[in-house]
Amino acid sequence: MFDLVVAGGTVIDGTGAPARVADVAVADGRIVEVGRVVGPARRRVAAEGALVTPGFVDIHTHYDGQATWDPHLTPSCWHGVTTAILGNCGVGFAPVAPERRAWLVELMEGVEDIPGTALSAGIRWGWTSFEEYLDALASFPRSIDVGAQVPHAALRAHVMGDRALDDATDADIEAMSDLVRSALLAGALGVSTGRTVGHRDARGELVPGTHAAEDELAALVAAMDEVGHGVFQVVPAGVSALIGGDVAGAMDAELDWICRLGRSTRRPLTFLVMDGPRQGHDWRRWFDEVRRANAEGATIRPQVASRCFGMLFGLQSAMNPFRLRPSYAALADLPLVERVAELRRPELRERILGETPVLDGSPSMDHHTEHLFGRLFPLGSDLDYEPTKDRSIAAMAAAVGADPWAVLYDAFVADDGRGFVLHPMMNFGGGSYDGLHEMLADPMTVQGLGDGGAHCSMICDASMTTYLLTHWTRDRTRGPRLAVEEAVRRLTSDPAQLYGLEDRGVIGVGRRADLNVIDHTALALEPPELIHDLPAGAGRLVQRSRGYVETIVAGRTVVADGELTDERPGALVRGTRGG
Repeated sequence: MFDLVVAGGTVIDGTGAPARVADVAVADGRIVEVGRVVGPARRRVAAEGALVTPGFVDIHTHYDGQATWDPHLTPSCWHGVTTAILGNCGVGFAPVAPERRAWLVELMEGVEDIPGTALSAGIRWGWTSFEEYLDALASFPRSIDVGAQVPHAALRAHVMGDRALDDATDADIEAMSDLVRSALLAGALGVSTGRTVGHRDARGELVPGTHAAEDELAALVAAMDEVGHGVFQVVPAGVSALIGGDVAGAMDAELDWICRLGRSTRRPLTFLVMDGPRQGHDWRRWFDEVRRANAEGATIRPQVASRCFGMLFGLQSAMNPFRLRPSYAALADLPLVERVAELRRPELRERILGETPVLDGSPSMDHHTEHLFGRLFPLGSDLDYEPTKDRSIAAMAAAVGADPWAVLYDAFVADDGRGFVLHPMMNFGGGSYDGLHEMLADPMTVQGLGDGGAHCSMICDASMTTYLLTHWTRDRTRGPRLAVEEAVRRLTSDPAQLYGLEDRGVIGVGRRADLNVIDHTALALEPPELIHDLPAGAGRLVQRSRGYVETIVAGRTVVADGELTDERPGALVRGTRGG
């Protein structure tokens, strides 16, 4: 008897092959038959008219802390993710000496905008080495699978202590290499490093490793070569462009060493790339350089997002320029409903709009809102992440002869204060996603950059998996789309293969029974919302979805129609030699 049969669905198997109607039978957590399945089953899911896909493999998350207290890893589990890879961008929580725990929390808080109060209260410390961290992850019951990379900043802090921002000595490099070898042998999936000056800790200090020399990076990759598995993940200088503080031309220098290193190693490398507002599609030149390196034996995968990298402004966001005006500041701590009631009073509106902002001394994008009106777009009830110019605050104000500040104020207060205004910073060159489509359509790129668990106060990009399946395969009207089979491949087999996870990402006999049953017609994003469900009552922006009929991990349903179940089939995924 089968444990589960998903019957009559449109199977998109993750390989890019054409969709076909088939049944999928599961026993002991594995797929045992695909096609016309005959025989009894303990449970049947009627999937007629629905898509049946492999579970999504999200290679770019920041659940390093949350994975020790949250068995579900919301919000990613609401977006079809069944495997989440942690330890990206060079930051994480192992290895760590007890006296360095608070320092790593401050680093994660600053770089990834995860509340330090939540991390301090929620992390279930109990490790020093990376191997012990993996064991802690493995011991915690969970709904979806997790895997972890070794973060370079934590390595440096553990080996170099107070010298973590200095140049590494030969002894430092050897000590870090030894730790990498041990971590990989214990099952780490790779090593990550962060080099953009846009990443800083809660005190404004750079991330250790930002300016690491090439010989240090090469030594870490050489350790990976010795063990025989793992991916080297890079946040290169230049990825943030001038808007994030990186110097002009930084990416060109980064690509030089990335390509040199790629040619010298058997390990795959992936680096983040985005289309900056003033870069003139320089990524095309970078891609050509990577193609040349790959033709010479490298395996380098530019990692791209499925929508713009930006911020959401609004009353539920940390990005709220009205917080700098005294009359708004006086009521900023009111519950949203009460605050909106006050903000709707005409006399208060007039007073706030007439006040001069009082800058608080800390650099913030919302200090410069008056320069951004042409690139601020109400997200609207249709959640338009690829808006046209006429939908900007500047254009809306010009159309009616109004003050842009007044239009922005009204956009904040609309929808009972729950609306957001999108500021697309990257991947929106020329005011569209045409460049991003080129990136997505390039088979050399790999899907990532969802940042699940991060950027809690101003964005929720963990929903990018759902966005890829809605906007790019069905809803886009401003340019070409992607075939749904290709979109699914990018979310499943492709990232799984990059990380050597050969047991998942494809609907095939013998593969792990991680599946999504999706009503593609109904699939949609819900509006982002601020909730306070983190430890210590800390808040975060989350975004749910609708249209996932079931998300199944190892044959057991972990999300049904958007609701979490009590099933805990998830596990730690450990890398293996040769993977």
